[in-house]
Amino acid sequence: MRKLKTNKAVAKRFKLTKTGKIKRTKASRGHLLSHKDRKRKRGIKRPAVIEGRKEKTSIRKLLPYG
Repeated sequence: MRKLKTNKAVAKRFKLTKTGKIKRTKASRGHLLSHKDRKRKRGIKRPAVIEGRKEKTSIRKLLPYG
């Protein structure tokens, strides 16, 4: 059986935790931060964990060795 290829675009956007969950960064952190309040920016800073069907179907297939 041949080696599976990791999708590099997905590998750059998602990281795996030690327990096997998938972490992602939140949107709206790139620019236009001056009008967003501190509380909103603090929430955007923390990573989000992907759960449920989306994790199992699409992202796990694109990260085969994760």
